[in-house]
This record gives sequence, structure tokens and C-alpha cells, in this order.
Amino acid sequence: MMDPYKKLVSMLDLRMDQKSSLSISGLPCELGTITATGVKLDSFQHEIQQFYVSEWLAKLYFPSFALQGNVTGLKDSRNGEVAGECTFHFHEAAVNEVRISLKSGLQPGDRVLAVPVFNGQEVIVVSKVVSYA
Repeated sequence: MMDPYKKLVSMLDLRMDQKSSLSISGLPCELGTITATGVKLDSFQHEIQQFYVSEWLAKLYFPSFALQGNVTGLKDSRNGEVAGECTFHFHEAAVNEVRISLKSGLQPGDRVLAVPVFNGQEVIVVSKVVSYA
């Protein structure tokens, strides 16, 4: 006789697998191409002219680093000009609420990852994708 608890666990596992598959298959990401007037999905023959583009607020972390450069326009204690080559040293820092705007960087011909919504009538462009061939 089968242990009823094992049978229950087995049944729950099966149900969770089915629900997971359904929820993942409900997000049909597709590749597309930005055009001069919209976005063209690889799986759809018509261009979609009205589309949305993802935008994020993020926390940006900078490690400590140094940059070589030139300095001009500084004054010394006797009001003399200070100019020349120098090294700028930056400390580790974090900046809150940095807006990442994908839309301003999209150009016709760019490949994008998009999510069709409202039965495919509208599209949300999630990110630009590039090939490393």
C-alpha cells in the first residue's frame, strides 16, 4: 500500500509543475527590430507603431578608481593659474534613483526583446539585444 503522504506530495509536485509551466508560457517574449516608425516583431508580419519601452530606476554603484586627465582654470593661493596633467582619484560611491531610459538609445535596425500584451495588439520593448558572434 502506498503511503498517503507520499501520494499527496507527488500530487502537489505535479500541480506546481503544471502551474509553473503555465505562468512561464504566459510571458511570450519575442525578438524584434526597431524601425523608423515603430517595432517589427519577428513572428508578426506588420509593424507596430504604438509601443511601450521599459524604463527603470536603479541604484548605481561605482568602485573606487582613478583617471588620468588635464586640469586647467584652477588658481593657486597667489591667484596664479594651475594647469597640467594629473590623476583624479574617485572613492567608492553609490547613487540612488538613477533613471535608465532605454528609449533614448534605440535606433532603427536595433534588435530588441519585446513582450506582446493585450492579445498582441501592443508591445513592451524590454531591452536591446546584441549579438556576440
